[in-house]
Amino acid sequence: MEKKPTTKEYFRAIGRRKTATAVVRLYKAAKNTYSINGKDLTEYFKTIELKKIVTSAFETSTPAEKFEVVVTTKGGGIHAQAEAVRHGIARALVLHDGELRGVLKKAKMLKRDPRQVERKKFGLKKARKAPQWSKR
Repeated sequence: MEKKPTTKEYFRAIGRRKTATAVVRLYKAAKNTYSINGKDLTEYFKTIELKKIVTSAFETSTPAEKFEVVVTTKGGGIHAQAEAVRHGIARALVLHDGELRGVLKKAKMLKRDPRQVERKKFGLKKARKAPQWSKR
């Protein structure tokens, strides 16, 4: 069962990447802890690269306070979810402290990556790949 702090003040933001969305809540706490869909950070994001993506917003901005990060994420793949969580954390940090905006903006963590998968067109094998052409 997910541990949720009740009636505590928090900063809420939504992060997105491709088709993944992450609702991030930052609660003030004694140390930085992460709960993603009821699981711990190391349990949900298994690789070091994905953990670095998620924690990079805190590492670049270095806020004065520590937070308990509670995330609900869905859609997309695991990598897109990690980037959506980073986007949400960065937006929530700006809500907490507006002075962090410049640092996070310079690190390009506040911009939603708009790249999406292009749809497949009829008569083609994929979005742009055509069948092999033959003269006869």
